[in-house]
Amino acid sequence: MRLHHLTLQAFGPFAGTHTVDFDALSADNLFLLHGDTGAGKSTLFTAICFALYGEPPVERDLLLRSHHAPADLLTQVTLDVTIAGHRLRIEREPQQTRPKRSGTGETVHKAETRLQRWTTDSLGQGHWEPSSSSHQETGKEIKDLLGMSRTQFCQVVLLPQNEFTKFLYAAAPQRRELLGKLFHTDRYAQIERWLNDHSRTTQKNRDAARDEVLHLAARIHQAAGPDLKSEHDAPTPDIPHALTDLALVWAQDLIQASQADALTAQADAEKAKKNQAEHQILEAATRVLHQQQTTHAAARSELDRLHEQTPHQEALGRRREQARRAQQLAPLLHAASTARTDHTHAQDTESAARSRLLPEHATLQAADLATAGQRMRDDVAVLGTLLPEETNLRQLTADLERIDAERQDFTVQQHTARNWLEQETTHRAALDARRETARQAEEEGRRHRDQLETLTSRVEAAERRDAHLAQITATEQRLAAAQQTTEMAAQDHIDIRRRRTEGMAAELAASLTDGAPCPVCGSCSHPALAAALDGQPTREDEQAAEETHQRAQQQRDAIASELQQLRENAATATGEAGDTPLADLTAEHEALTTQLTDALQRAADRGAADEELLAMDREHSAMTQQLNLATARLSARNATYDTQSQRQAELTKKLDDARGTAPTLAARIDELTRTADHLKQAAEASRAAAIAAETRDTRTTEATAAASTQGFDTLAAAEQALLSEEDLGNIEEEINQWREARATHQAVLDNPALQQAAAQPPADVDAAAVRRGAADDQYVQAAATAGNAQARTTELTDLAATLGEAVERLEALDKAHSTARHLADLATGNSTSARVRMQLEAYVLAARLEQVVAAANTRLGLMSEGRYTLRHSDHQAAHGARSGLGLEITDAWTGRPRKTDTLSGGESFFASLSLALGLADVVTHEVGGNPLDTLFIDEGFGTLDDDTLHKVLDVLDSLRAHDRTVGVISHVPELRRRITQRLYVRKGLTGSTLAHLTEAAE
Repeated sequence: MRLHHLTLQAFGPFAGTHTVDFDALSADNLFLLHGDTGAGKSTLFTAICFALYGEPPVERDLLLRSHHAPADLLTQVTLDVTIAGHRLRIEREPQQTRPKRSGTGETVHKAETRLQRWTTDSLGQGHWEPSSSSHQETGKEIKDLLGMSRTQFCQVVLLPQNEFTKFLYAAAPQRRELLGKLFHTDRYAQIERWLNDHSRTTQKNRDAARDEVLHLAARIHQAAGPDLKSEHDAPTPDIPHALTDLALVWAQDLIQASQADALTAQADAEKAKKNQAEHQILEAATRVLHQQQTTHAAARSELDRLHEQTPHQEALGRRREQARRAQQLAPLLHAASTARTDHTHAQDTESAARSRLLPEHATLQAADLATAGQRMRDDVAVLGTLLPEETNLRQLTADLERIDAERQDFTVQQHTARNWLEQETTHRAALDARRETARQAEEEGRRHRDQLETLTSRVEAAERRDAHLAQITATEQRLAAAQQTTEMAAQDHIDIRRRRTEGMAAELAASLTDGAPCPVCGSCSHPALAAALDGQPTREDEQAAEETHQRAQQQRDAIASELQQLRENAATATGEAGDTPLADLTAEHEALTTQLTDALQRAADRGAADEELLAMDREHSAMTQQLNLATARLSARNATYDTQSQRQAELTKKLDDARGTAPTLAARIDELTRTADHLKQAAEASRAAAIAAETRDTRTTEATAAASTQGFDTLAAAEQALLSEEDLGNIEEEINQWREARATHQAVLDNPALQQAAAQPPADVDAAAVRRGAADDQYVQAAATAGNAQARTTELTDLAATLGEAVERLEALDKAHSTARHLADLATGNSTSARVRMQLEAYVLAARLEQVVAAANTRLGLMSEGRYTLRHSDHQAAHGARSGLGLEITDAWTGRPRKTDTLSGGESFFASLSLALGLADVVTHEVGGNPLDTLFIDEGFGTLDDDTLHKVLDVLDSLRAHDRTVGVISHVPELRRRITQRLYVRKGLTGSTLAHLTEAAE
């Protein structure tokens, strides 16, 4: 990779557009990047990394946009670079905010990427051709060409010495972390994790298989029960080898014992079944005999019971005959019964009606009752004419209540107005006092405000005065340093001019050629040319010294001018602020501000007081008017109340006489109306009862005569003999059922089979059932025993087959786990058979570290003149811990190894630089061998003495001798004198700038 041009726009501390010409800067294959701290030297590498990968080197949220840039200037980076033979131009713009093109406000400018490729057409003309505008495509293409990730690029192209000093001193875990990122050895860690996970999985599977075998053994043991025995013990988890072959032998023993038990149980079951069949036949015969004997005995019992019912049946026949004769009298009997019922109902109605009458009306006849009722209705008509007067009385009462309420309200209004007017004078005096206090506070606030404005100007002037005085002190120190620098530059200039004058003859001799006249003596022969002394200054050296002196003078004069201006500004500020300290002025300013705030708060009450006085004037008028109106209206209401009260008393007496004991006229009218209705109802009921009595007598005489003709002595006997059609039918049915039942039971008794069964002894069904039940139980038990034995044998056979399969799986899984555990222990360094306890990733990194150490030693030997040699160590750590990535250094002067943290600062620098260069070579080779023509080295040179610095620079010269450009980032002055091509980064108030310098500094 070779850099050509880098253009920054509004990027980091660079506010404008700046271009770095790396082709010109790399003319000597060595250039220096220097400048003030914070000027932006590292920003250049950030821009290169951002252009290539779209991200800054370290922090993803690093702010890329310049605070100094104009709002309408977009942040942009353009890099012209050759990678793997391809000339590319990469333009990137990060996401940022910019002003809207129309209107006001800001909008978000999305991130953009443009990739161009330099191509040549058929005529040999070169031009840039667009290749991609996609972030992903551009990133993938550049990463593929470089062959390394962003982390690797930042570690290989930019050698951060502080980081590699940490790497030199670090413990093995820290080295492992850095090397792992650079060489992407996380795949080996993934292999370790996979092997461990695989080992745990196989162990889990093996344990599950063991649990399955134990579970099957437990099921076999449970199925066998306590009565089956084996010469071998049941498998247990304490003896793993007993879970395979011994478990199968144990299971087969139990199966054979179970099969023998099953044969014996089957023979017992067949014998019990034959006995059960014999008892079933005997029980069936006994039940038939018992049923015949029971049927004969039941028929005899029922026939005897029917003979006992003969008198009852004869009585039913006589009752049926009387009912048939009484049915011929049914119409007359019904009419007489109805007449008696109607008469009874009429008497009850009359009694009920007379019970509702007043005592004076209870004994009156029907005609007298009607007359009394008519008199009551006449009284109701008279009372109806007085109903409107009762309504008038209610309205008059409501009016009196309303008038009385108004009298009370007017009394309250009159009292309220009088009280307010009596207290008005006191309230008005208090408001006048508040208004005067607020007016005085306003005048006080105006005085404080004028004083505060003057004091504020003095505080600002005092701040400027103190700031100028502080700047004067610093500027005086800078002027003294500049004066010393100017004197030293003048002395150097004079010394170089003197030495050049003294060696002018040698300088002139260098310009002479044979046959050409000497410009001094004119001779064409130059027999004895003057020789130049070591370190002889040239004209260019004298000119450079003179320019350095002039620049120092200019810088001194500028600082002197700046100091003069600061003194004038300080004097002006002192004239405005005086000599009072800033702290005293500030305290006085704060106190006066507090006083002004208090005065303004008190003055703010004047408006409220004025408003309350105006409100009091309005309320005075309202209260005066309220008092006058309340007094007049109260007098009018009192007169009206007296007049209507007298009218209410008269009307109340009139209505009380009309109501009597009733609460209202309507209640009195209702009471008289109900009494009249009761009298009418009683009169009608009395007349109806007389008519019902006459009808009853007639119907009774007719029915008595007809009953006598049918042979009944009395009317009551005929009515008693009368039955309904349903009752007569029930008697007929009962007589018929009795006759049929007697014939049926007689037929049963005449059956010869039943007569023969009755002659035998009683059948004992319970005894036969008991004997048959015992036989059934015996068979069921024997059959169950045989079935259980056969089922146990079948279950044991199936479980044994399953156990054989489980044992086969267990053996295979046990072997697989043993292999997986051995591989995992080897990969993680836990194997007891391994010579060195080292993890797989650490083993790979150790090999890479050995390569890095070998590459670093080629340069460390040159820098240390063969004294120091780095060596990788993989010895076992303390207490048997797994080996890490040890690193030590061998001192050839003592022949003994040393810890890296015993090196001095300079030794640590060139040792870590050697490691960084070696690591860059190994990583470059690891990612594909694409040459990295540009290399940056960041700081660390300040720890070297002059000799060591020369040796380090010789190593860097060897790098550029192989056509590699080395960029050194440093503040060391010696490097500015040694390196001609320099890029100076200058910071300022408006942002940083770049300057390409092509001469070594003196």
